Amino acid sequence: MAEGRLAGLAALSAAIAVGAAAFGAHAASSAKAAEWLQTGGHYQLVHAVAALLLVRWPGLVRPARLLLAGSVLFAATLYAMALGAPRWFGAITPVGGALMIAGWLWAACKLWRN
Repeated sequence: MAEGRLAGLAALSAAIAVGAAAFGAHAASSAKAAEWLQTGGHYQLVHAVAALLLVRWPGLVRPARLLLAGSVLFAATLYAMALGAPRWFGAITPVGGALMIAGWLWAACKLWRN
């Protein structure tokens, strides 16, 4: 995926994150749903911005992809549960977290070597 497309996806991800968090703050059906929406929105937004920064750094496009994919998976499972999906979706959430951690570790290794 070209850097421009990845940056575009990261910006779209940030927009979705802001929308989800705003929905959680103003229109969620329960306190738990609001919490899931805000948590997902927070992680998705932070990692979208990180991906936007990393994609501009030579050699860090792949870690940026991993951060973005992990944050979208993490947040999507929380959003789904907030909107009524079965609670077993929560078992998928840590996979997204693990991808985010892997992306950060990969970026750290690449930056350390440079």
